[in-house]
Amino acid sequence: MSEPPSKIKSIVTIADLQELIRERYFATDHARGAAGTFLLLMEEVGELATALHDNRPGATPTPEQQENLAEEFADVLAWLSTIANITGVDLTSALTKYTEPGRVTGFKG
Repeated sequence: MSEPPSKIKSIVTIADLQELIRERYFATDHARGAAGTFLLLMEEVGELATALHDNRPGATPTPEQQENLAEEFADVLAWLSTIANITGVDLTSALTKYTEPGRVTGFKG
């Protein structure tokens, strides 16, 4: 049963998202496997690419296209969380790569 809107957190952490996705979808996602789920992630990345194109500089996106852009970012994060769950990766721990000083230096050109 979903929570009433007044009870839904306004700030969602990566850990919150990963747990929410695990609770709702893990059995189905696990049965599909990482390879099949990766294909669904790539489909969402394609939808994000389209939304980025619709909202590119110089374009005049509709309010629906602007809203869709945010939704596609959320979908990509959700599917990435799904793959992390299937493969046993804690995204919060993995992200310490970027939060601990000195672990990531420079940039890829």
